Amino acid sequence: MSIVSARIAIIAALPREIEELVRGVPQNAELRRQGIHLYRQDKAIVVAAGMGAARAELAVEAALAEGGVRLLISTGLAGACTPDLHAGEVVEAGIVVDGQNGMRYAAGHGSDLVLGSASSIANVREKARLSRSYLCSMVDMEAATVARLAAVNGLAFRAIKGVSDAYDFELEGLSQFTGDKGEFRTGSFALYTALRPGTWRKAMQLGRNSQRALTALTEMLRQVIAQQ
Repeated sequence: MSIVSARIAIIAALPREIEELVRGVPQNAELRRQGIHLYRQDKAIVVAAGMGAARAELAVEAALAEGGVRLLISTGLAGACTPDLHAGEVVEAGIVVDGQNGMRYAAGHGSDLVLGSASSIANVREKARLSRSYLCSMVDMEAATVARLAAVNGLAFRAIKGVSDAYDFELEGLSQFTGDKGEFRTGSFALYTALRPGTWRKAMQLGRNSQRALTALTEMLRQVIAQQ
């Protein structure tokens, strides 16, 4: 029996960002040992390999190794950089900017909204810098890498993100919970938060807004897959 190659590769950072989309689908056990969570569906390959540019590159490489990919979609959570975007929304960017060197990439099916990619979880100061320097409306850590690799490989590219936090939201210390493979060390973060009652309200707010965004994002991605 021949296997039809999936035409879409959906690239996220954290397994949590894709868990509803791939529920019930087995993942590649060998890649999982490397911290790369890859799922093959009938019409899409879905990968989460961790936060940051290096892990995004691994995710794209794993997806392309499956063969037949024509479209890369960078997805997952992003933070708002302007008051125009609100937590819980799902938005698609028309332009992606590397926040370190200013390189710009076009994203299909998007508006003129600009997504910037930072080197770490963006605080309020970094959000403001990206908005001021590049007119970014939101920020993530991986989209610029996915966009660059799409361009290098002659593939179409889209960036569809769920907004987890507002432009003026900041929960200090989040970056310290990034593991060696780009994972978010949830247990350590939970302990850190439990010992600091002053963070409880913001942590719960971030959790609620992130879940709202992911629910809407999953539905959007299902629609995109179904249209192929």
